[in-house]
Amino acid sequence: MKGISYSFLRAICALVIGLVLVMFPDRASDYFVITIGVVFLVPSLVSIIGYFARDIREMSAAEEELKTRRRFPIEGVGSLLFGLWLIVMPGFFADLLTFVLGFILLMGGVQQIASLSAARRWMPVPGGFYVVPVLILAAGLFALFNPTGVRSTAFIIIGVSSLVYAASELLNWFKFTRRRPSAQAASVKAVGDIEDVEIVEEN
Repeated sequence: MKGISYSFLRAICALVIGLVLVMFPDRASDYFVITIGVVFLVPSLVSIIGYFARDIREMSAAEEELKTRRRFPIEGVGSLLFGLWLIVMPGFFADLLTFVLGFILLMGGVQQIASLSAARRWMPVPGGFYVVPVLILAAGLFALFNPTGVRSTAFIIIGVSSLVYAASELLNWFKFTRRRPSAQAASVKAVGDIEDVEIVEEN
């Protein structure tokens, strides 16, 4: 179940990112940067509000002593300021986001190639299945080495590659990963082989 969950999770994330990048290539960078800013903002607000909310309650002597030892959440303030910076100035981080998405595509291509190579241990893998991971890897390299080109074109390429990655991930799971022999079956087979060897030796 873990393998299935991780495969579907990767496919769904790639599908969502790909759709956003293809449908809104001009504004996708701002949307993603603002979303990342919100991700930084919300936990920092929770930590800061929680710190001051504990100060409002009535405390016992032991709680008062614990309060004096508790330090102010400086990390929360830093995360809050960084999140606000991302939300207020998303264009400043657009090129950096292109690097990040390109790196994710690059790692996705490498991961699929590694998965297909591992699948060859229990069943044959046609060479055509390596074409899509190589193209995804090439798209990641393009985004890494050309982040300041035509941004909308770069995001469309990344978006299409993400959609292809999502479809390829599901296909690889259906074709290879779900057919991977379980550890229990492999151990039973190994025990059977050992017993066969012992019988041959007795004869």
